[in-house]
Amino acid sequence: MRIILQRVSRAHVSVDGLKTGSIAGGLVILIAVGRGDSEEDSEFLADKIMNLRIFGDESGKMNLNLNAACGSLLVISQFTLYGECLKGRRPSFDLAASADKAKSLYEHFVETLRASGAHVETGVFQAHMEVELVNDGPVTLILDSADQLSSR
Repeated sequence: MRIILQRVSRAHVSVDGLKTGSIAGGLVILIAVGRGDSEEDSEFLADKIMNLRIFGDESGKMNLNLNAACGSLLVISQFTLYGECLKGRRPSFDLAASADKAKSLYEHFVETLRASGAHVETGVFQAHMEVELVNDGPVTLILDSADQLSSR
């Protein structure tokens, strides 16, 4: 799984002009599921995100995790994170999981985050979405379960 994680002061996602998810502050998670991904990838990344200390403490040092900062999550599926642009002029998405597998693991990821106590809002899987956010910092991180799990 590949994730772009952005710390935000506010964000929302809309489909056909209707807001489907909105947070006041926390993290926007853009997530793509790869062909070889499993529930282990999903659970590993959910745990990693919940415990990352990327929010400022009273002295402004990044020392607090999502719960300590009272933040929320906005999770948005984005298969284009697996777009390969090495050859030609059109991205190849051969490394992305099939829609059925991706939806199942996306939903498992969201439920794992909710089970950890996080307030989670979402976009709509496979929909054309408009995302608006105010990046806080900016703080933007890239997580890839293939890199993370192989280094353990």
